[in-house]
Parts: sequence; structure tokens; C-alpha cells
Amino acid sequence: MSTAASPLHIAAVESPDQPVVSPALVELYRGFESELLVPLWTEIGDLMPAHPRSRAVPHRWRWQALRALAEQAGDLVPVGRGGERRAIALANPALGGRPFATPTLWAAIQYLMPGEDAPEHRHTQHAFRFVVEGSGVWTVVGGDAVPMNRGDFLPQAGWNWHAHHNATSEPMAWIDGLDIPLQYVVDAQFFEFGRDTISEAERITPERSRSERLWAHPGLRPLAATPTGPGTPLLSYKWEHTDRALADQLALATDGQAGCVAPGHAAVRYTDPATAGDVLPTIRAEMHRITRGTETAPVRETGSSVYQVFDGSGTVTVGDATWTVTRGDLFVVPSWLPFSARSEAGASDSDSGALDLFRFSDAPVFEALRLHRTQTHSKDD
Repeated sequence: MSTAASPLHIAAVESPDQPVVSPALVELYRGFESELLVPLWTEIGDLMPAHPRSRAVPHRWRWQALRALAEQAGDLVPVGRGGERRAIALANPALGGRPFATPTLWAAIQYLMPGEDAPEHRHTQHAFRFVVEGSGVWTVVGGDAVPMNRGDFLPQAGWNWHAHHNATSEPMAWIDGLDIPLQYVVDAQFFEFGRDTISEAERITPERSRSERLWAHPGLRPLAATPTGPGTPLLSYKWEHTDRALADQLALATDGQAGCVAPGHAAVRYTDPATAGDVLPTIRAEMHRITRGTETAPVRETGSSVYQVFDGSGTVTVGDATWTVTRGDLFVVPSWLPFSARSEAGASDSDSGALDLFRFSDAPVFEALRLHRTQTHSKDD
């Protein structure tokens, strides 16, 4: 019971927007408490604020620090039943120690040592993997071995059996994104163990997965293949295609044709080739390229986002927080806080000097509930 509804609190504090304190009012509030009731007039400011007030706060995690800790975990913590994954979650400092990046999104660095297998399991949480560096791990989803390489985005809808194996002599790290906090708060989650080891037939290392052979042809849908569940049937979106799409978008804009979000700012969304919708029911994923010296206008949206710097260097501002970021760094943008980014001229380790930002958000949930709202400000506001 909140202190706002406590008779002792009411008796002690007069408020211009509350009833006059009297013995009868105190008795009424005492009755509310005994029946586990809360009057709206004492809570409306918290329950119905003028605009979203996220419980999360802006925060940045440095990739170099995450990578170093993941390497230590690789030496000390085995992968197997119980822990299941050597995954280290981002914990937003305002969410009470929970391993949640935002109230709806979970993000972690996962680390797999040479020759290791992450055992098979499945869960209702929708998930993806995004590779900011390295190669050599295959994720096996429903028996389909999918290679993971730098820049690849690998979505996986909930309740699909999946395991990982590192077929090389080098460790590999990547980021995982899931809707764990959302399913946790609405009590919708299920989990199930699979086989302890994948079969030798699945321990293969193809250059392309079965899903890519069927679904990775732009504008073409196989007539005899039908998706069997929610989420995209394409299990890998290759960096070479994402890179080309961003480069072509910027080139068209240079020629005076439309296509970019704004001058110097190209962006693409990963979509389901069967529906053209989002790749996952609860997660939207995008890649943004901000050219050298370009600064984006501040934008705020309902719902939250997690960003990872894929390449380049720059400055990002989230609400009142401003940070310099470089390859691999992660940061969160809570609901309705303005976000802007600037690519630092000459500070990038990429040839173009552009700042490439991978973003995932809970936008599909907010759009489905008709709660999505966005607002763009000029840079001078």
C-alpha cells in the first residue's frame, strides 16, 4: 500500500488537490486499506502522468569492458545444463538490479569458447543474435545450421529449438536480444530443455543455411514453403546486403533522389520476407548509417530501444546524458527521452567515417496496442 493512501499520511499532510482531512476521511481511508483498495484520486499523478516517465534511465556500456569480462567468464564458467548459456546481461541501473536493459528488452553479451556447445533448449521469448565482431559459431535452429559472421543479424522466433556450437579454434562473442522483461511482467513465459548434444548431422558448417536458400532472395517467395510460426522464416540477414542497402540509399540521396531519413542519415529495417512486417512479433530491428560530420535531429518515441555501435565513432545524446561511443559500445534509450547522434569527422576506424548503429526496440508491441507515438525536434530546439 502506498503512503499516499495511508490514513496517517493523510492526517499529517494537507494538500490543495486532496479532500480536507477529517476523522471521517481518515476512517474512510482506513476502510480502504482493510479491503486492499486504493482511491484513484491519491494515485492519479503516478498512474496517469502527462507523458511517459520511464523507470529506466539512459546508460552506456563499453564494449571493451564487456569483452574483457566475457573472456574471464570463458576461463572460469562452463557452459552446460543449469546455466545453459555464458550470457552476461545488461542491467539498467534504475531497474532494481534486474538483468533488464529496459522494462521490456533484454540484452547480453554471449561468449563461446573453441569447440564448445551451448545445449539445446527452447523458450517462448523471441530472440535474436547480432555479431559485432568475429566468426566461427553456428547456431542450430530446428536442425538448420546457420553461420554467424560480423554484421549478421540472426532472428529467432519463440518456441524454436536452438543450440550453438563453435567449430573453430578461437572464442567468439556476440549480443543477444530478447523480450524477457516483457514476458516476465505479463506472466507469459515458458521454457523447455532439449537434447544435451546436437547430432553429428547438425554439426555441420555450411556457408548458407537452409532458411537462406529458401528465403534470402529479394522479392522472391518460394511457392512450396510456408512459415509455420510467428516471426521471420529467414534465420540470417547478411551484412553484405545491409551494407549495400545503406550505401545505395546514401548514393541516391546524393543524386537528389528520396530515400534517406534525412540528409546524411540512411536507415533500413529488417523485415519478414513472407509478410514484409517486423522480423519478430515483439522486437523491431534496424541499422542506421550516419555520415561523417552529420548530426541527427532529436527524436523521442514511446517504447524503449537498445543500440550497439557496429562501426565508427561519434557522440550520442539521450535525455540529459551525452557520451562518446565507438565500435561495440551499447546504450539504452528509455521511453519518451529525446535521442540524437553525431558522427565524429575523422574519428572512425571505418573507411567512410560513418557511424553505423544497430538498433532494436519494442515498437511492434506499442504499434499493436495503438500506443506508439513519435516526436521529432529541430536541432536548435
